Amino acid sequence: MKCETTVNEVLDELHTMDERSRYLRRLVLIALEGGKRGHLGSSMSLIEIFRVLYDEVLDYRADEPKWIERDRCILSKGHGCLALYALLADKGFFPMDELKRFCHSDGILGGHPEASKVPGIEASTGALGHGLSIGVGMALAARMQRRKSRVFVVMGDGEINEGSVWEAAMSASKHKLNNLIGMVDYNKLQSYGPTREVLDLEPLADKWTSFGFAVQEVDGHNLNQLRAALQVACLSQDKPNMIICHTVKGKGLPFAEHNPKWHHKSSLRAEDIANMYAALEAYP
Repeated sequence: MKCETTVNEVLDELHTMDERSRYLRRLVLIALEGGKRGHLGSSMSLIEIFRVLYDEVLDYRADEPKWIERDRCILSKGHGCLALYALLADKGFFPMDELKRFCHSDGILGGHPEASKVPGIEASTGALGHGLSIGVGMALAARMQRRKSRVFVVMGDGEINEGSVWEAAMSASKHKLNNLIGMVDYNKLQSYGPTREVLDLEPLADKWTSFGFAVQEVDGHNLNQLRAALQVACLSQDKPNMIICHTVKGKGLPFAEHNPKWHHKSSLRAEDIANMYAALEAYP
């Protein structure tokens, strides 16, 4: 099922970026500048997904991160953590200055999210392919404890090559976990090349449908489409949900968009950081 918007809405959000999306990307750049490293491309494709989740959908308390009735949001593609850190800092889960200590020995923010260190992180996801399995367990627990908590799992397209993802999918379908909502950041690039060349995922929507999920496809940078899809998913009655979000790796920095060389950088110079800020501010 595809969420419907007008042609003008699609064009507006495909070719422009509003101030909030730009601001959240600035926060990612602050962390990159502090750590002089990080997964740039993977984080930039996630911004709008997390923006809509944390601004409009998730039920949480930043001052009480372990509130039992909260919704759970798991970033399974842990290397995209800069996008999640940006939202958690923005919402007050931890001080904004922590972004400047990204990957520092005296900071709490590492290159992959750690649940024992960072308020708001639900699962440590340094290894890929485990987020959906964890989410299934959390969704089952919520049902057994009669909680209204929903579980959202954000996955990368490359990581769903992992067999554990599909084992979890079968379990979710068996138990009809309508409180489980998966989202795939489908930017079509993984660490060393296009997904179609590494291990083709298509027909991706049909795969999830065949595993018993209610499936929607959206433009993952279109706020209206994301809102509508999440609204539909949250009303699901008898099966788990999957939203396939078509995104652009490196979104917001033209030189990094669709470029696998910007999947990760282990050494960023001051000149690189300056170019990033300039490109982001010039983005339409």
